[in-house]
Amino acid sequence: MCGIMGVLDLRQREAVSQPLLKRMAQSLAHRGPDDEGYYLDGNLGLAHRRLAIIDPSPAGRQPMCSEDGQVVVCFNGTIYNYPELRALLQARGHVFASQCDTEVLVHGWEEWGPDLVPRLNGHFAFAMWEAQARRLYLVRDRFGTKPLYYANLGGLWIFASEIKALLAHGALAVDLNHEALREYFTFQNLFRPHTLFEHVQQVPAACILTVDARRGFSGVHCYWDYDFHHPDESMTLQEATAETRRLLIQAVRRQLLSDVPVGAYLSGGMDSGSIVAIASRDLMRMPTFTCGWHLGGVAGIESDFDERLAAEMVAQTFNTEHYEQVIGYNDLSGALPKVVSHLEDLRLGMSYANFYIARLASKFVKVCISGAGGDELFGGYPWRYYRSSHALNRQEFLDEYFSYWQRIVPEEMHGRFFTSRAMSRMGDVNLKEVMTSVFSRHNGLRFDTAEDHIANSLYFECKTFLSGLLIVGDKLAMANGLEERYPFLDNDLVEFSQKIPLRHKLNDIEQWKRQDENLTNKRGHYYGASNQGKTVLRAAMESFLPEMIRNRKKQGFSSPDESWYRGPNFKYVSRLLLNPKAMCHDFIEPRALEQTLEEHCKQRINHRLRIWSLLCFETWLQEFAGQGGLALESSQASLGVPRRAA
Repeated sequence: MCGIMGVLDLRQREAVSQPLLKRMAQSLAHRGPDDEGYYLDGNLGLAHRRLAIIDPSPAGRQPMCSEDGQVVVCFNGTIYNYPELRALLQARGHVFASQCDTEVLVHGWEEWGPDLVPRLNGHFAFAMWEAQARRLYLVRDRFGTKPLYYANLGGLWIFASEIKALLAHGALAVDLNHEALREYFTFQNLFRPHTLFEHVQQVPAACILTVDARRGFSGVHCYWDYDFHHPDESMTLQEATAETRRLLIQAVRRQLLSDVPVGAYLSGGMDSGSIVAIASRDLMRMPTFTCGWHLGGVAGIESDFDERLAAEMVAQTFNTEHYEQVIGYNDLSGALPKVVSHLEDLRLGMSYANFYIARLASKFVKVCISGAGGDELFGGYPWRYYRSSHALNRQEFLDEYFSYWQRIVPEEMHGRFFTSRAMSRMGDVNLKEVMTSVFSRHNGLRFDTAEDHIANSLYFECKTFLSGLLIVGDKLAMANGLEERYPFLDNDLVEFSQKIPLRHKLNDIEQWKRQDENLTNKRGHYYGASNQGKTVLRAAMESFLPEMIRNRKKQGFSSPDESWYRGPNFKYVSRLLLNPKAMCHDFIEPRALEQTLEEHCKQRINHRLRIWSLLCFETWLQEFAGQGGLALESSQASLGVPRRAA
């Protein structure tokens, strides 16, 4: 796990300088506190900050070159099947000088070129330079666990693990992407590969972006995609259970690969509990980490948000070395500026707890295993899938899904929520088409049956919701010099999970299809009876986990901010959002802010997600638009703030 960055200047004005690369690298020192390295080749420059996990000796230093200097890699992540690939390459005559997984990329690229990438089982983002061909490749793993951003500024290509390294280059102005802003405040996520920063894009997951130094941009090739539409209907529950168990054990053991201490996040839930149960067989006294909440004054369903007791039971069962952190309402204001500074690319819900739990874990380990991906692959959100599973056709499904995923501000309210100036700069973007475009990237989707609709839901959530969770996980872990790993996102396990029939993941699909249309509150009745999901995973872990944990009702990792925004944090929220000098007033109508807080405090509408997004956006403006003493321009102009070079 590291930080990578680089420059390819097709304008041929001057060679890339090491001081420039050093400035960019310094901005990502938190991602790689152990070492730094540089590579220069005329108009191409690469820089690397290292967090040494596998073979921490100098032999693993990056950027790493082939013996003849023709292949150069700058790599962030871990290749879990590198021992197998290494053995295969050695059998073909390749000689290795280190024990690190990075060198497998160098020799593998020599052997197979870009065809190496589909062979990799790991989480990664890397830049590969072919010196003789003068060709640059930017590569991300299948699931998008490692971020990689880029900007093309008139032939000047800059790229990095985080946007702040692009800003450190000095050529990129801090311009707000108004279309992305509208998308974010609709879905609390971005479904396209752009960001809130104009001109800054993400390399999409499972894609290879190629730039030829002689001919320019060569395109983006996607080498893999999710596919839940071709399950093996002959598979029995017993077969699915046995193979799920085998592959999850294999995935956890693969991801324990490390030359530094490894720990695990531990909630009281099924996914993290499964990972700890398996890992504890190989790691004695494995460190585990839980985040809890101080619930004084918290009411309603939020009073059950603290999972420490369930986590402690799992920790005691598997004899882990367990650590906890309790977060109170006043910890929001202390973390928010750091959280937003590291996130940069705003996504999803209240993530300051992720920052605190990663900070706690980083005091004891360099690698922490997470349960992310279990819900998305094995059907952990039935209340979402069943919402549109009764749709009669493609259009009805998309209509219902679009309505559901407008998490923050429904489209019909945008004219009252955004200022007229901001709306005019957002253009005529069709938000429903933005959502629909996620489905259009897959040629094999069907919309004919309830099973089709549920398969589409699984596909959508892996491509969007899980992707957002992974961005948050990486950024806030690496803010603390910590590598997160995700055993559920193992190639073999993911491929198999997509072959499992839906009837083995979700209960009572047939019952839902037979639901009496005249039944009062039929959806609520069905959701209440069928809210578990992950049937096959629960069965697979029967011999590992206590029944109390296996059958525990699904609960997300969420803070009690609904109560805190009304109570002890109301003054903080008001001071940040209703201050006449608040920078967000150039984009959000002050009356809309007042109405949001009023409706929330009077318990008319639970606006906790909207309030979080507003707090993040105001903090984002303060952090990036006003950085270096440069002030935001007035609402009569765009957010065109040039970045001052260090």
